[in-house]
Amino acid sequence: MLYGAENLAIIRGRVAANGLGFNGSELNGRKFPLKVNLACGNSISRGKTLVVPKCSVSLPRPASQPRFIQHKKEAFWFYRFLSIVYDHVINPGHWTEDMRDEALEPADLYSRNMLVVDVGGGTGFTTLGIVKSVDAKNVTILDQSPHQLAKAKQKEPLKECKIIEGDAEDLPFKTDYADRYISAGSIEYWPEPQRGIKEAYRVLKIGGKACVIGPVYPTHWLSRFFADAWMLFPKEEEYIEWFTKAGFKDVKIKRIGPKWYRGVRRHGLIMGCSVTGVKPASGDSPLQLGPKEEDVSKPVNPFVFLARFLLGALAGVYYVLVPVYMWLKDQIVPKGQPI
Repeated sequence: MLYGAENLAIIRGRVAANGLGFNGSELNGRKFPLKVNLACGNSISRGKTLVVPKCSVSLPRPASQPRFIQHKKEAFWFYRFLSIVYDHVINPGHWTEDMRDEALEPADLYSRNMLVVDVGGGTGFTTLGIVKSVDAKNVTILDQSPHQLAKAKQKEPLKECKIIEGDAEDLPFKTDYADRYISAGSIEYWPEPQRGIKEAYRVLKIGGKACVIGPVYPTHWLSRFFADAWMLFPKEEEYIEWFTKAGFKDVKIKRIGPKWYRGVRRHGLIMGCSVTGVKPASGDSPLQLGPKEEDVSKPVNPFVFLARFLLGALAGVYYVLVPVYMWLKDQIVPKGQPI
């Protein structure tokens, strides 16, 4: 049974855990080929019809098929309400200060003079960890939610940070701009994760490091059902694939999780891993992508929007309850025994 974080590294196109695996993990200390299991289904609108995603209890849905809240407009309004309780209700169950500090360690924030962009910075919780090592005046917080950013502006240690609204898949920074790219709890709402990782590569200086902290996919059938309805829960090999395709080298994963989970990962984690990669050359990413799949300037059918928003929010409630369930099990089940 493991209680702390684990590191993973790419070894000749494979992923290997440096140590034992977590209970419920698909890796469990084994090497395996880089592959993505596919399942049918989608959540796009055709005309006035809402196509409901096929949330299978046996097969995962590919990242290319957005979940209900994996759309920019739905995510915007989702956080309009979530921002009210984010720091006091969501973070204690999914994203603690100890987890944050663990997750940021691989980012190697060794100088206070580094230029850092915190993409999807939200209320500034992750940024509070960044400014422990980097001067706030050198940190930019970007998020598409003005409601989340309003919370960040209220935090005294972040008063000198630059705070701007923006899109993670179309960053307003010049190429070769930053020493570090940090993004925590944001990738799950990106319609095109690969495009966001490509942008991370572009804005970094040569030798700069990207650190993306996000969810991991559940293996438990019920948790998988709600994850596929709510937002993107990538598999660990998907993170590595996105980083590698974007051009990053020395790609690594560090596993994180609340201590009361005792290393259990079968229900997935909203904050389950910290993925890092180094930019080996200056300039844009070598990866070529076509036009954006989602154009926020185009009108959305209000009934489709409302249906996706409500169904996605209801699915999200399940993941508010999961850490409570795991905490109760941690209190009841004797230490040393699996939960």
